[in-house]
Amino acid sequence: MGVNVTTFTDEFTSPVPAARLFKALILDAHNLYPKITPLMIKNGQDTYVKHKVDALDEEKMVYAYTLIEGGELATDKIESISYNMTFESSLNGGCIGNNTSKYHIKEGFEIKEEDIKEGKEKAFAVFKAIEAFLLENPNAYV
Repeated sequence: MGVNVTTFTDEFTSPVPAARLFKALILDAHNLYPKITPLMIKNGQDTYVKHKVDALDEEKMVYAYTLIEGGELATDKIESISYNMTFESSLNGGCIGNNTSKYHIKEGFEIKEEDIKEGKEKAFAVFKAIEAFLLENPNAYV
């Protein structure tokens, strides 16, 4: 049995400096997410996922991980999803981020961008909630 890989790339911008966003979104996610997103969890967002960290480079602000259980893998189509996130400072004092998602699809299936729209919207909602927290709390994660 073979596995196909479908890749999606998204770029995002934020007025929050790259280092602060990386600290909050990546390095302290285990503490910050439950404080920021309790309503999202109560309203049906996935509460169980298992992933493995593939790379974490604080200096270069790179984070790569693979989702191996739960979340979007609840479907019979997807074997795993690999993510690679990078953060760079932008000229306006904020940052530009890139997220590359590689969906490892089981043989006989295919995934299109509209198939993952809901998951992307949930992730974006979490991102915006953390961004809003950082903007409202300028001394957090400095």
